[in-house]
Amino acid sequence: MESTHAIQLGDTRAVVSEFAAALRSLSVGGTELVEPHTAFGPPPLAAGAVLVPWPNRVDGGRWNYAGVEQQLNITEAAGHAVHGLLLTARYTHAGGGAASVTLAAPITPQAGYPFTLDTSVDYQLTPDGVNVRHRIRNAGAGPAPVAVGAHPYLRIGDVPARDLTLTLPAGRAFHLDERSIPTGTFDVTGTGHDLRGGVRPGEGTAHGCFTDLDVAGGVVTTSLRAPDGRTLELWQEPAFGYVQLWVTDYFPGPDGPVDAVAVEPMTAPPNALRTGEALRWLLPDETWTLTWGLRLVGG
Repeated sequence: MESTHAIQLGDTRAVVSEFAAALRSLSVGGTELVEPHTAFGPPPLAAGAVLVPWPNRVDGGRWNYAGVEQQLNITEAAGHAVHGLLLTARYTHAGGGAASVTLAAPITPQAGYPFTLDTSVDYQLTPDGVNVRHRIRNAGAGPAPVAVGAHPYLRIGDVPARDLTLTLPAGRAFHLDERSIPTGTFDVTGTGHDLRGGVRPGEGTAHGCFTDLDVAGGVVTTSLRAPDGRTLELWQEPAFGYVQLWVTDYFPGPDGPVDAVAVEPMTAPPNALRTGEALRWLLPDETWTLTWGLRLVGG
């Protein structure tokens, strides 16, 4: 059964998977802007996936709700619950046209998360990229804690990932322990986490979560620039108050592992269900709508 949706606007093309509502490919004028994948089923390394109702990790899968400890299913070898509840789910087609697609999936009460949500994501192509809109509605009878993220791996055509220049406008980063759980924040000035001036991916930090993001023109913009000046911008509304960065050398490319750069807009940091930081508590029938997108400049 078909599980992908191809959309096109002029020479902007994308493929979206029903699994995790993942952005499987995106190109402008023949220049690929995300690391593509073709495997049927859940995306490898969460590539392009929607992360809801929490992004990143919950330490040990445990958190407290109304005085009762909740235990989520453990989904990571390190012993955490990672990237929400829809990472392996198959969404349903809920609308769209030649240049857009909407996918939807419910979250029902389950181990560690006794809440009901209706979620959807819209991918709308633009002449220079894509706009992505998330909608989350509390379909239950009481307040529900929610955070949202996305997990694209960015590229600019065939330029090697480590030949790009990464600029991330963040003033603070999180200390992460050996299990990738935050233990506080610090001022990035003078550290390898200061990516505001532009660095080669991995030359600063290869793994971090950032906040205190600079807002310009109403959005936060992280960029990757190629040596020829082409620049891929990931913009996010200020509701996405965090960026997770991961530079890996084992993304599954068609001919074997390749270097890849994940830039993940998130509304809350790792372990938010446990700490409460930046969680959005939706009231019954309340809907939260928020957007981010990708655009190629100088392509």
